[in-house]
Amino acid sequence: MTLMFSLDKDLETRRKKIQAKMLEIGADACIIASNVNIYYLTGTVFAGYVYLPASGEPVFFVRRPVGLSGDKIVYIRKPEDIPALLSAKGIALPEYILLETDQLTYNEIVRMQAVFNAPKTGNATALLRQIRSIKTECEVEQLRFSGQKHAAVYAQIKACYSPGITDVDFQAKIEYVMRTSGSIGFFRAFGSNMDIYMGSVLTGKNAEAPSPFDFALGGEGVDTSLPIGSNGSVLLPGTSVMIDMAGNYTAYLTDMTRTFSVGKLPDIAYRVHQLAIDIQDAIEEKSKPGASCAELYKLSLQMAEKAGFAKYFMGTKQQAKFVGHGVGLEINELPVLTERSKELLETGVAFALEPKFVLPEIGALGIENTFLVTDNGAEKLTLFEEQIIEL
Repeated sequence: MTLMFSLDKDLETRRKKIQAKMLEIGADACIIASNVNIYYLTGTVFAGYVYLPASGEPVFFVRRPVGLSGDKIVYIRKPEDIPALLSAKGIALPEYILLETDQLTYNEIVRMQAVFNAPKTGNATALLRQIRSIKTECEVEQLRFSGQKHAAVYAQIKACYSPGITDVDFQAKIEYVMRTSGSIGFFRAFGSNMDIYMGSVLTGKNAEAPSPFDFALGGEGVDTSLPIGSNGSVLLPGTSVMIDMAGNYTAYLTDMTRTFSVGKLPDIAYRVHQLAIDIQDAIEEKSKPGASCAELYKLSLQMAEKAGFAKYFMGTKQQAKFVGHGVGLEINELPVLTERSKELLETGVAFALEPKFVLPEIGALGIENTFLVTDNGAEKLTLFEEQIIEL
């Protein structure tokens, strides 16, 4: 698949969506400093700021790298340079400015408030996360591309296995295939408790280990400084191997999990895994515009309870209280499929659905796929074998 889209036109569409929202709430401008939102607005990452007025053209204030050119680019040494440069362009300073208050440090926020001396400051982070949850045509195309590459890499996972291999070595071989297949080698996550490598490989007892990080399942990790994921366990016969590696083949991330086994598993494992697929299929059928994210989560929990496996659903010692989440430039975008959610699915939302179970001594079972909400329902973007795959 070749990516074919007009980025300039798409970037303009994104900026206009933000400007329309600013006009709606009465904000005069927003100033953006985080990498993810600078990329969303410009198609690249630079050190500096995007100044976007509620009406008119943006200005890109750049500190690094040198050599960028364009009629919207202005080089600065420090943010205190910005007000005079805006005035020189005939742009009035804002009375109400939005800052990324959920992403910048306290010192950065205080500094930007002093730079603009605006009577009113608002939260740009929440506004942008909501807008980014509805994907544009260009973003959808990149998600589809990542989904196809994601599946192609998963088709090579069996070849990475050898008897007696540890989960760490197995993961390293998978990561090599990912990088040589075009993976960026990094994925962005929103929030402080979201440190991880390029994904997670969980086998046997390690799947039960709780983690402080905000993922569906944990794992002990190889060091207490990063307690999540593979921990050096040998892949033993009769245990499952859950592989949840990132689909970062463009800036837009797909999320996909598949369950493998070392030899045959006990019968209960296949029943539980099929239940995960059944939950996925039931939620997929109801994932149409207007569907309640809270009700979709409740459906997954009801199905797990009815089958008698609720105590294993989304973990054992520590159970995650969600079954899906938005994806895009970050792995954990809006909306979230959780009981507390007040969000409804909309056309253009991309989300990962991950009903998973952990059986003590056996390991993790279940599935994860990325879906796009369309006018006609959910489109699965990660197409690969969903039954347990024997290594």
